[in-house]
Amino acid sequence: MSTALILGAGVSGTSAARLLDSREVGVRFFDDRASVVERLVSGGMRADGAPWSDAMLDGVDLVVVSPGWAPGTEPIVAAQERGLAIVSEIELAIPDLDCPLVAVTGTNGKTTVTELIASMGEAAGMVVVAAGNIGRPLTDVVGERVDAIALEMSSFQLYWTESLCPTVAVVLNVAADHLDWHMGLDAYRDAKAKIFALQDGSDVLVFDVDDDGAVSLVKEAASRRIPISGRHLPVDGYGVDENALVLPGGSVPIENLNVSDATFLADLVAAAAAAHEIGVSHEAIAKAAAEFVPSAHRRTLVGEWEGVRWLDDSKATNPHAALASINAYESVVLIAGGRNKGLDIAPLAVAESVRFLIAIGEAADDLISASGERPTRKAGSMEEAIELAESVAIADDVVLLAPGCASFDMYTSYGERGDAFAKSVRKMKGER
Repeated sequence: MSTALILGAGVSGTSAARLLDSREVGVRFFDDRASVVERLVSGGMRADGAPWSDAMLDGVDLVVVSPGWAPGTEPIVAAQERGLAIVSEIELAIPDLDCPLVAVTGTNGKTTVTELIASMGEAAGMVVVAAGNIGRPLTDVVGERVDAIALEMSSFQLYWTESLCPTVAVVLNVAADHLDWHMGLDAYRDAKAKIFALQDGSDVLVFDVDDDGAVSLVKEAASRRIPISGRHLPVDGYGVDENALVLPGGSVPIENLNVSDATFLADLVAAAAAAHEIGVSHEAIAKAAAEFVPSAHRRTLVGEWEGVRWLDDSKATNPHAALASINAYESVVLIAGGRNKGLDIAPLAVAESVRFLIAIGEAADDLISASGERPTRKAGSMEEAIELAESVAIADDVVLLAPGCASFDMYTSYGERGDAFAKSVRKMKGER
């Protein structure tokens, strides 16, 4: 019996183990968290913990890598030196799937578009499962009877995937991110391009024509390319015109959306274009669009007092996402900063709509240095940042948490950071 070593015993790793077990492949785990290894061993699994030893590869035929494992890490290098196949959990599932795949990638907006596609399919009476980077492993869907899969793909997952050929690929945007993992922008772009690399003229590639990174990435694709826009109606594409999404054969009204800025509209058009390609009707697209509410920490309205809106966009963990959020509003009191991922965060400090900048976390000094003449203050905590924002905000301002950085200097996740923002705002306003 062949044996697979799974690097990482998180959600995707344990789901991969179940699929491998169904194929009668032996499974071993390596995880550097002692508590996880102890749990696996007590449950009867074969598992090893840190420190890594190359001997853990003895008798192994296949390595399944979880998204967090970068190419240069010790287990990966050792496996490559032995000539072992290294695959993602996504790659493991692909041979067992027999339904259309709609694969979505981009520096930002992936989750929103994946959720929208699944919602549009559901509104049409189809069984469309959202999987991948959105939280549910693709291996978990194997064996289910579904009409299509909306598959969110991170650059990490794409890097380790070789046989993906989706019926519809979606490239939302491409900007510098995760360069510490990929060791450079070219490698990051190469990973993103895998989403359409195996497509031909019978497959569809949806891309945002307003994003230079996406346009550059897809220009050599062999797919049938469909440009989309959240600002206008592209030639031979889908977009926005007179308060409607324009799609083949008709349009979808968008007057009563819960969110209506240009960034969200681009996500909505991309999802609608992809959904249309797998047979979702205009009526179902309209219904899903009207009912859709973005997930938490994505420009989530905490509240409005005295004409000032307080918005949590803690999910904006890179400059590209933060700028998209900032540029959606005319007058912003911006709370930004955290742990920089080796990216240029200076544009946040000088964005035209930022009236006042409050800098937090490890990147605070860098933001202040870049701010020039912009009114700026440094806050040592989220509570202090909220107090400063309250003191400078005026009617028609948006107090926006759009950090442009990771959260790990102050919090365990962007979700915890967003929760801290909301809690501090409500406490200041005397609400629970």
